[in-house]
Amino acid sequence: MTTVIRYSDAELAEFKELILKKLETAQGEYDQLHAMISGKDGNDISDTSPTFKVLEEGASVLSKEELGRQAQRQLKFIRDLKAALVRIENKTYGICRETGKLISKERLRAVPHATLSIEAKKNRDKK
Repeated sequence: MTTVIRYSDAELAEFKELILKKLETAQGEYDQLHAMISGKDGNDISDTSPTFKVLEEGASVLSKEELGRQAQRQLKFIRDLKAALVRIENKTYGICRETGKLISKERLRAVPHATLSIEAKKNRDKK
């Protein structure tokens, strides 16, 4: 009996399509966050009266900090998706980096940038 050590080219092509769609969506969301942080959306406090400026500036700072955190998470997600595309090109995509076994298709469809199988992830969480 032959042990499967990697996904077929057809399966890799399916995952590549999925990742490219997610990457496009993620990039669009990042661009929106970046525009909101930089104030390019025109929704700032420059046109409010001085009485409300102090209150709105405080809220604006908190909002920009949260947007910044969201943008950082989105950038990490984008980097992870791009790394997954590299693994597809190298034909190492879907192989658990700890166990060396194939990660289930269901997991990869849900988390296409996954590098750990459920088994390895559970073992890691126990530590």
